[in-house]
Amino acid sequence: MPATANQPTPSSGTPSHRILRKFAYLLSARWIREALVTVFFILLARKSAATYGEFMLAISLGAILVLVGEFGLNLPLVSLLTDKDRHPGTVLSQVMLIKSVLLVGALAGSLAFFQWQGYSRDLQLVMLAIGMGVALEALASTFFVAFQVEGRQDLEGRIKALGAGVGLGYGLLTLLLGASAQVVALFKIIETLVFLAAGAYLILRRIPLQRPSLKGVWAITQRGLIFALIEIAAIVYNKANLFFLQRYGGADGVAQYSVTNQTVDGVSGVVSGLLLQSVLFPVFVKLWKEDKDTAQVSSLAQKTAAWLLAAALPLMFFLAVESDRLIMLIYGSHYQDAVWLQKILVATIVCGFLHNLAALLMVSMRREKLLLVFYLSGLGINLLACGLLVPWQPLLGAALSIVITKVAVTSMTVSYCQWKLNLIPRKPFIQLLGAALAGFLAYFLTKSLLPRNLAELLALVPFFALSWRWWKER
Repeated sequence: MPATANQPTPSSGTPSHRILRKFAYLLSARWIREALVTVFFILLARKSAATYGEFMLAISLGAILVLVGEFGLNLPLVSLLTDKDRHPGTVLSQVMLIKSVLLVGALAGSLAFFQWQGYSRDLQLVMLAIGMGVALEALASTFFVAFQVEGRQDLEGRIKALGAGVGLGYGLLTLLLGASAQVVALFKIIETLVFLAAGAYLILRRIPLQRPSLKGVWAITQRGLIFALIEIAAIVYNKANLFFLQRYGGADGVAQYSVTNQTVDGVSGVVSGLLLQSVLFPVFVKLWKEDKDTAQVSSLAQKTAAWLLAAALPLMFFLAVESDRLIMLIYGSHYQDAVWLQKILVATIVCGFLHNLAALLMVSMRREKLLLVFYLSGLGINLLACGLLVPWQPLLGAALSIVITKVAVTSMTVSYCQWKLNLIPRKPFIQLLGAALAGFLAYFLTKSLLPRNLAELLALVPFFALSWRWWKER
């Protein structure tokens, strides 16, 4: 993006320190929001499992709508905003126009979907309120990408913290006052409107919008088509099991699954959404543009993959062995099925970490067509698994279908990046396997001899030791 007087000078420090600093800005805002979201949904789940299930179904619909609205444009938008031959104001206006038109169509389609499914009027209102709130994030994300390209993740973080405070503050207040589900559901629209207002105010002072040209709109639409198909395929295979579950297991089944999926998906979201897409992906794109030599990209990707694995494995262990205490303490005794579901769904954490890294690397290498093939294959696998497994055992089938899908897609994307970039070098991988084996043996041999917490802590010691060694070396 062309430099302006309002843009900050490049931050000092090593590249790794700058990446960590940008990640910290977004992470701090994410924790504020996640803390409020956690409190809100815990209260909602304790109040009514059926209402909680309806809200989770509405959020899943909104996740599909937002990706239809984004049309896969956020990833190529990074390249468009760094293109010196394009005016950033024109790019932003063209992207906003495309997204606005698509959102109108997506919302109209959702109304038809409600009628097709025979949802009650109250459920339709809840789904429309939350779905619209999530869908409008497609517009707000345009401003956030512009902040990321400028290296102003601090502004993005502040806006998200403000929106979460206002929107979820409203949600908590109305929930505690005993308002109807339809009134409480407006919290998401309020949160997203804050995102839009604050993002537009800050970015448009720096990058004034220019009139979009039809030729430019068409060119961007064509460029975004592949990414749109990728993201739509991804969100459908991630959320399809919930719609199958609603049909065969009802709102209570959706609530049981969503309680644990909120935790597991939230962990993956922090890494894939904040660190990988918002911080590292712009770096990968710039490295490929500046130097076609794969050495720099490969080195950064290998270090990232090693640290992601070092974080994923102990997280999976902790969430699996502590699932009973976490679920019972937070959500209550009527979520018994969520306990064993979490032990299965933790497998998706390592898949999410590695797959999202590999997918963004493929996009930065301009291999998005091949990536689309992988995603469409995953979608086919998922729909087949849902159709066979969910009617047989609704909860178990919903969990197994997403695990099977994510393992399959991760195998495809990571294998490609392993071939091209040696994504997971042998030495760190063997070290991690050794740490995992040592941790498992420590837990297996001591769990009947020591207090539960101490046995679990001993299992994590090898990972802590290995992480400390890597940190000292690098």
